[in-house]
Amino acid sequence: MAYIKLNNVGIDIPIYSSVSRSIKHKILNLATNEKLGEDKAGDFVVKALKNLNIEIIKGDRVGLIGQNGSGKSTLLRVLSGVYSPTSGDIRLEGSTASLIDLSLGIDVEATGRENIMLRGALLGVSKEKMQSSFSEIVEFSELNEFIEMPVKTYSSGMHLRLAFSVSTIIRPEILLMDEWLSVGDEKFKNKAAKRLNDLVNSTDILVIASHSKELIEKNCNRVIWLEDGKVKKDGKPHEVCSQYFS
Repeated sequence: MAYIKLNNVGIDIPIYSSVSRSIKHKILNLATNEKLGEDKAGDFVVKALKNLNIEIIKGDRVGLIGQNGSGKSTLLRVLSGVYSPTSGDIRLEGSTASLIDLSLGIDVEATGRENIMLRGALLGVSKEKMQSSFSEIVEFSELNEFIEMPVKTYSSGMHLRLAFSVSTIIRPEILLMDEWLSVGDEKFKNKAAKRLNDLVNSTDILVIASHSKELIEKNCNRVIWLEDGKVKKDGKPHEVCSQYFS
Protein backbone atom coordinates (compact mmCIF):
# COMPACT_ATOMS: atom_id res chain seq x y z
CA MET A 1 0.00 0.00 0.00
CA ALA A 2 1.30 3.47 -0.91
CA TYR A 3 2.16 5.56 2.12
CA ILE A 4 4.40 8.52 3.01
CA LYS A 5 5.29 9.74 6.48
CA LEU A 6 7.72 12.58 7.27
CA ASN A 7 8.70 12.91 10.91
CA ASN A 8 10.45 16.18 11.84
CA VAL A 9 12.28 16.17 8.50
CA GLY A 10 14.84 18.90 7.94
CA ILE A 11 17.20 19.55 5.04
CA ASP A 12 20.35 21.67 5.33
CA ILE A 13 22.12 22.39 2.05
CA PRO A 14 25.81 23.44 2.40
CA ILE A 15 26.87 26.55 0.52
CA TYR A 16 30.44 27.37 1.53
CA SER A 17 32.79 26.94 4.46
CA SER A 18 33.75 29.46 7.11
CA VAL A 19 34.59 29.30 10.78
CA SER A 20 33.98 32.98 11.46
CA ARG A 21 30.70 34.71 12.21
CA SER A 22 31.40 37.83 10.19
CA ILE A 23 29.37 40.96 9.57
CA LYS A 24 28.86 39.61 6.06
CA HIS A 25 27.22 36.51 7.53
CA LYS A 26 24.86 38.65 9.58
CA ILE A 27 23.93 40.72 6.53
CA LEU A 28 23.29 37.56 4.50
CA ASN A 29 21.07 36.21 7.25
CA LEU A 30 18.99 39.38 7.23
CA ALA A 31 18.74 39.31 3.43
CA THR A 32 17.62 35.66 3.39
CA ASN A 33 15.21 35.97 6.31
CA GLU A 34 17.67 34.02 8.51
CA LYS A 35 17.64 30.94 6.28
CA LEU A 36 21.42 30.68 6.63
CA GLY A 37 22.99 28.75 9.48
CA GLU A 38 26.17 26.89 10.36
CA ASP A 39 26.75 23.23 11.02
CA LYS A 40 29.25 21.84 13.51
CA ALA A 41 32.10 22.10 10.99
CA GLY A 42 31.44 25.79 10.43
CA ASP A 43 29.94 25.30 6.96
CA PHE A 44 27.26 27.75 5.96
CA VAL A 45 24.02 25.96 5.09
CA VAL A 46 20.60 26.89 3.72
CA LYS A 47 17.84 25.47 5.88
CA ALA A 48 15.66 24.37 2.97
CA LEU A 49 13.18 22.33 5.03
CA LYS A 50 12.47 22.69 8.74
CA ASN A 51 10.88 20.00 10.93
CA LEU A 52 8.24 18.83 8.45
CA ASN A 53 5.58 16.48 9.80
CA ILE A 54 3.46 15.24 6.91
CA GLU A 55 1.44 12.06 6.37
CA ILE A 56 0.17 11.16 2.89
CA ILE A 57 -2.06 8.12 2.38
CA LYS A 58 -3.41 6.14 -0.56
CA GLY A 59 -5.86 8.21 -2.59
CA ASP A 60 -4.24 11.54 -1.77
CA ARG A 61 -3.65 13.98 -4.61
CA VAL A 62 -1.43 16.56 -2.95
CA GLY A 63 -0.67 19.95 -4.44
CA LEU A 64 2.38 21.84 -3.17
CA ILE A 65 2.16 25.62 -3.34
CA GLY A 66 4.39 28.43 -2.14
CA GLN A 67 6.71 31.08 -3.47
CA ASN A 68 10.00 30.22 -5.18
CA GLY A 69 12.42 29.08 -2.50
CA SER A 70 9.69 27.92 -0.13
CA GLY A 71 10.86 24.29 -0.28
CA LYS A 72 8.53 22.68 -2.84
CA SER A 73 11.21 21.27 -5.14
CA THR A 74 13.37 20.28 -2.19
CA LEU A 75 10.49 18.29 -0.70
CA LEU A 76 9.94 16.52 -4.03
CA ARG A 77 13.62 15.62 -4.14
CA VAL A 78 13.45 14.24 -0.62
CA LEU A 79 10.48 12.06 -1.60
CA SER A 80 12.28 10.87 -4.74
CA GLY A 81 15.40 9.95 -2.77
CA VAL A 82 17.70 12.58 -4.30
CA TYR A 83 18.16 14.21 -0.89
CA SER A 84 18.43 12.42 2.44
CA PRO A 85 17.02 14.21 5.50
CA THR A 86 19.61 16.08 7.55
CA SER A 87 17.34 15.58 10.54
CA GLY A 88 14.24 13.52 11.23
CA ASP A 89 13.23 10.50 9.17
CA ILE A 90 10.99 9.50 6.31
CA ARG A 91 8.93 6.36 5.79
CA LEU A 92 7.92 5.65 2.22
CA GLU A 93 6.06 2.57 1.01
CA GLY A 94 5.29 1.81 -2.62
CA SER A 95 7.07 2.17 -5.96
CA THR A 96 7.96 5.79 -6.73
CA ALA A 97 8.59 7.64 -9.98
CA SER A 98 9.61 11.23 -10.55
CA LEU A 99 8.72 13.40 -13.53
CA ILE A 100 10.71 16.33 -12.15
CA ASP A 101 13.40 16.27 -14.84
CA LEU A 102 12.42 14.42 -18.00
CA SER A 103 15.83 14.81 -19.62
CA LEU A 104 17.77 13.38 -16.68
CA GLY A 105 20.15 10.72 -17.98
CA ILE A 106 19.66 11.52 -21.67
CA ASP A 107 23.00 11.15 -23.48
CA VAL A 108 22.99 13.31 -26.61
CA GLU A 109 25.86 11.31 -28.13
CA ALA A 110 23.84 8.07 -27.90
CA THR A 111 20.99 7.04 -30.21
CA GLY A 112 17.32 7.28 -29.32
CA ARG A 113 17.23 3.50 -28.93
CA GLU A 114 20.16 3.56 -26.49
CA ASN A 115 18.63 6.41 -24.53
CA ILE A 116 15.37 4.53 -24.11
CA MET A 117 17.22 1.76 -22.32
CA LEU A 118 19.36 4.21 -20.35
CA ARG A 119 16.43 6.32 -19.15
CA GLY A 120 14.48 3.19 -18.30
CA ALA A 121 17.34 1.95 -16.12
CA LEU A 122 17.42 5.29 -14.27
CA LEU A 123 13.68 4.99 -13.66
CA GLY A 124 14.23 1.56 -12.15
CA VAL A 125 12.46 -0.30 -14.97
CA SER A 126 13.83 -3.73 -15.88
CA LYS A 127 15.64 -4.28 -19.16
CA GLU A 128 13.01 -6.85 -20.14
CA LYS A 129 10.18 -4.36 -19.54
CA MET A 130 11.91 -1.67 -21.59
CA GLN A 131 12.55 -4.10 -24.45
CA SER A 132 8.91 -5.18 -24.49
CA SER A 133 7.79 -1.52 -24.40
CA PHE A 134 10.28 -0.32 -27.03
CA SER A 135 7.88 -0.37 -30.01
CA GLU A 136 5.17 1.42 -28.00
CA ILE A 137 7.62 4.15 -26.96
CA VAL A 138 8.84 4.71 -30.53
CA GLU A 139 5.30 4.78 -31.91
CA PHE A 140 4.11 7.22 -29.26
CA SER A 141 7.12 9.52 -29.71
CA GLU A 142 6.59 9.56 -33.48
CA LEU A 143 10.36 9.42 -33.99
CA ASN A 144 10.26 6.45 -36.37
CA GLU A 145 13.61 6.06 -38.21
CA PHE A 146 15.17 8.84 -36.11
CA ILE A 147 15.24 6.41 -33.16
CA GLU A 148 18.49 4.97 -34.56
CA MET A 149 20.14 8.41 -34.80
CA PRO A 150 22.12 10.26 -32.09
CA VAL A 151 19.95 12.51 -29.94
CA LYS A 152 22.27 15.44 -30.71
CA THR A 153 20.71 15.45 -34.21
CA TYR A 154 17.20 15.88 -32.77
CA SER A 155 15.29 19.13 -32.59
CA SER A 156 14.29 20.30 -29.10
CA GLY A 157 10.76 19.03 -29.76
CA MET A 158 11.98 15.57 -30.76
CA HIS A 159 14.20 15.45 -27.68
CA LEU A 160 11.24 16.23 -25.41
CA ARG A 161 8.98 13.72 -27.17
CA LEU A 162 11.54 10.98 -26.59
CA ALA A 163 12.03 11.89 -22.91
CA PHE A 164 8.28 12.15 -22.28
CA SER A 165 7.47 8.88 -24.06
CA VAL A 166 10.04 6.94 -22.02
CA SER A 167 9.27 8.58 -18.67
CA THR A 168 5.52 7.95 -18.88
CA ILE A 169 5.77 4.25 -19.73
CA ILE A 170 5.92 3.52 -15.98
CA ARG A 171 2.97 2.92 -13.66
CA PRO A 172 4.21 3.75 -10.14
CA GLU A 173 2.21 3.74 -6.92
CA ILE A 174 3.60 7.18 -6.01
CA LEU A 175 4.07 9.86 -8.69
CA LEU A 176 6.05 13.06 -8.09
CA MET A 177 5.77 16.04 -10.43
CA ASP A 178 7.13 19.59 -10.57
CA GLU A 179 4.45 21.37 -12.61
CA TRP A 180 2.20 19.70 -15.19
CA LEU A 181 4.01 18.52 -18.30
CA SER A 182 3.23 19.97 -21.70
CA VAL A 183 5.42 18.94 -24.64
CA GLY A 184 5.43 19.11 -28.42
CA ASP A 185 3.14 20.73 -30.97
CA GLU A 186 -0.63 20.98 -30.50
CA LYS A 187 -1.29 17.52 -31.92
CA PHE A 188 1.28 15.86 -29.68
CA LYS A 189 0.24 17.96 -26.66
CA ASN A 190 -3.28 16.52 -26.81
CA LYS A 191 -1.95 12.98 -27.01
CA ALA A 192 0.55 13.66 -24.21
CA ALA A 193 -2.15 15.20 -21.99
CA LYS A 194 -4.30 12.08 -22.30
CA ARG A 195 -1.36 9.82 -21.49
CA LEU A 196 -0.38 11.96 -18.51
CA ASN A 197 -3.95 11.91 -17.19
CA ASP A 198 -4.02 8.12 -17.51
CA LEU A 199 -0.74 7.91 -15.61
CA VAL A 200 -1.94 10.22 -12.83
CA ASN A 201 -5.24 8.36 -12.48
CA SER A 202 -3.46 5.01 -12.18
CA THR A 203 -1.27 6.07 -9.24
CA ASP A 204 -2.21 5.67 -5.59
CA ILE A 205 -0.55 8.94 -4.52
CA LEU A 206 0.22 12.09 -6.52
CA VAL A 207 2.40 14.91 -5.22
CA ILE A 208 2.68 17.87 -7.58
CA ALA A 209 4.19 21.32 -7.12
CA SER A 210 2.57 24.09 -9.11
CA HIS A 211 1.95 27.83 -9.31
CA SER A 212 -1.40 27.25 -11.04
CA LYS A 213 -4.52 27.59 -8.89
CA GLU A 214 -6.68 26.07 -11.62
CA LEU A 215 -4.44 23.01 -12.00
CA ILE A 216 -4.22 22.43 -8.25
CA GLU A 217 -7.98 22.73 -7.66
CA LYS A 218 -8.74 20.49 -10.65
CA ASN A 219 -6.32 17.65 -9.86
CA CYS A 220 -5.82 17.67 -6.09
CA ASN A 221 -7.90 16.78 -3.03
CA ARG A 222 -5.39 18.31 -0.62
CA VAL A 223 -3.00 21.27 -0.69
CA ILE A 224 0.13 21.89 1.38
CA TRP A 225 1.29 25.50 1.48
CA LEU A 226 5.02 25.75 2.19
CA GLU A 227 6.67 28.92 3.40
CA ASP A 228 10.30 29.28 4.42
CA GLY A 229 10.72 25.50 4.47
CA LYS A 230 7.78 24.93 6.83
CA VAL A 231 4.13 23.96 6.44
CA LYS A 232 1.97 27.07 6.71
CA LYS A 233 -1.35 25.45 5.74
CA ASP A 234 -2.52 21.91 4.98
CA GLY A 235 -6.10 21.38 3.92
CA LYS A 236 -8.75 21.32 1.21
CA PRO A 237 -7.72 22.89 -2.13
CA HIS A 238 -10.41 25.59 -2.16
CA GLU A 239 -9.68 26.68 1.41
CA VAL A 240 -5.89 26.82 1.11
CA CYS A 241 -5.79 28.19 -2.45
CA SER A 242 -8.27 30.97 -1.68
CA GLN A 243 -5.93 32.22 1.06
CA TYR A 244 -2.68 31.77 -0.85
CA PHE A 245 -3.69 33.17 -4.23
CA SER A 246 -5.60 36.09 -2.73
